[in-house]
Amino acid sequence: MTTRSAVDQFLSRKHIALAGASRSGKKFGNAIVKELGKKGYSFSLVHPEADEIAGQQCYSSLSDLPDDIESLLLVVPPEQTEKLVREAAAAGIRNVWMQQGSESTEAVDFCSENGINVVHGECILMFADPGGLHKFHHWLWGLFGKLPEEGS
Repeated sequence: MTTRSAVDQFLSRKHIALAGASRSGKKFGNAIVKELGKKGYSFSLVHPEADEIAGQQCYSSLSDLPDDIESLLLVVPPEQTEKLVREAAAAGIRNVWMQQGSESTEAVDFCSENGINVVHGECILMFADPGGLHKFHHWLWGLFGKLPEEGS
């Protein structure tokens, strides 16, 4: 279960690696980069085949990222998430957010067993200073008790 403290810990890092942006610019990962960029976040994009996306440099793997990256946002299919959380651990990344639909039990368990702060089953746009529809969605989930609770 995701806790509010896990969410807060992830969001406290303003520079995030992101796997799941597309060269076409039409994937949800691209929307996250755009929306969170407006809120002061910056991204190092990870893409195994692209040199750049929308003029931004891409890294072919997590091991190629700058050393100061502490957080990874995954917007990829669950089988890719399972591989990437292992690479994250090897690269020293200690915070992972698995966007809704990216998580798998295996990946969540791996993070928990290896001391990686993990957020899963949540939409990052509902928590990083939400606006518009995401603000309403956050309020609605709070009304129905579906938001992460305090805890460690």
